[in-house]
Amino acid sequence: MIEPFPPPIAGARRTQAERRADSGRGLVKAAIDVTAEKGVSAATFENIGRQGGYSRSLVTRRFGSKRGLIDAVILYLHEHRAALAAKHGVDRLPGLEALLADTDLYLRSLAKEGELRAYFMLLASAVADLSDVRAAFAEAHEQVRERLRGFVTRGQAEGGVRPDLDADAAALMVGSLQLGLSLQMIVDPTMNLEPIRETTLATLRLSFETRR
Repeated sequence: MIEPFPPPIAGARRTQAERRADSGRGLVKAAIDVTAEKGVSAATFENIGRQGGYSRSLVTRRFGSKRGLIDAVILYLHEHRAALAAKHGVDRLPGLEALLADTDLYLRSLAKEGELRAYFMLLASAVADLSDVRAAFAEAHEQVRERLRGFVTRGQAEGGVRPDLDADAAALMVGSLQLGLSLQMIVDPTMNLEPIRETTLATLRLSFETRR
């Protein structure tokens, strides 16, 4: 199991655990950069080490296997998304507004960050190869679905989201929309996501909001 990476403390003498967490972050970032720039086949432990300035043996010890690499990338991006949501106060918003804000942040990140591109390149490769690491992605997507479902049910309890909506189906639909756009961005990196982002948010509000 890949352990979370605690953030470094500025101005403090780092412990061995903190130094290990720092190198862990560096290795994951190197893996993401190699994948985003050169493709999944280039994401070998040797290339990852070279990208991050680490030895291949350190990469091997850190990840151990391709599944270990996938788990580390998923955890890194999950923590990044959670930090971004916390920064913007998403969880403090009413349910419907939280759902829309979370989707908005995701789509804005998708348009700008190579990190998400790397994640979905790894996902596409795992699905195409019928690899057993698909289970890691399934677990990650289930966490996202539960988060989205929480926004919907909270919105229903508050009266802002239609009570007749199936919260599970609504969460899966929003997650699938994010997934589809993410894969489309890999197919066509020049796609202008801005009008799609605006249309997505307007459509979700129109579909989910309680009719007055």
